[in-house]
Amino acid sequence: MSPVTPLVLVVEDETAIATLLRYNLEREGFRVCIATDGEEALIIAAEQNPDLVLLDWMLPMLSGIEVCRRLRRLPNARATPIIMLTARGEEGDKIRGLDSGADDYVTKPFSVSELIARVKAVLRRTRPSVDGESLNFADVMLDLAAHRVRRNNRDIHLGPTEFRLLRYLMEHPGRVFSREQLLDAVWGADVYVEPRTVDVHIRRLRKALNAEGETDIVRTVRSAGYALDETVDVNG
Repeated sequence: MSPVTPLVLVVEDETAIATLLRYNLEREGFRVCIATDGEEALIIAAEQNPDLVLLDWMLPMLSGIEVCRRLRRLPNARATPIIMLTARGEEGDKIRGLDSGADDYVTKPFSVSELIARVKAVLRRTRPSVDGESLNFADVMLDLAAHRVRRNNRDIHLGPTEFRLLRYLMEHPGRVFSREQLLDAVWGADVYVEPRTVDVHIRRLRKALNAEGETDIVRTVRSAGYALDETVDVNG
C-alpha cells in the first residue's frame, strides 16, 4: 500500500481560479475535487473526506465563513485543515476567518507558488511526523520498510490487514473515517467486503496495540466511524 496522495477540496465559484488551482495542485502531486458553492462543498467534504480544503470567502448559497463553521461541526472534518481564499484583506476579516475555524488565510490576488507552499506547510503540521520510511503517532512507531510496529519499545505483531488499517489511520491522525471510507482505502473500492468486517479488524488492532494500562488510541465515534486519538480512555 503506497502512501495515500492528499486530496484537496477547492471551493471556488470562479471557474478560471478553480481551473488554475486544479492544474497547479495536480502538477504538485495532489488529487483535487472542485465545489462551486457552499452546499456542494459540504456534501463533497462529507462523502470524500478531503485532506485539506481551499475555501473561497465569497460563495453562492453559503458564505465561506458559514461553510467553515459547518465543516468544523462534521465529525470527519473537525480536524481537516482549511485555508481561506479571499479578496478581503482587512485585519478584522482575517481574524473573523481564523475565528470561524480556518487554519490559514490567503488574500487574492495570490501567488500560486506561495499558496502551494502554504498548503504543504499546513499539511506538514496536521499530518503525522514522517521520518524517511516510518510513521509516528503518540508512542507508536510504524516502520514501512521493515513492515514492523513498535509501541513503548516492544514489538506489536499485526496481520497484513491490521497493518494497512493502522498505517492509514496514522497517515490521518484525528480524522474520523466511516466504515465505508476505511473499506475503500484499505481493502480497495473494487472489492466487496461487509462494512462490519472493519469492526472485526479494529478489535484485532486494539487487542494487539494495547497492553494493560496503556491508552487506547483508536477512538470509536458513535454513528460516524473510527479515528486515531491520544485522548481516549486508558485500558485496565
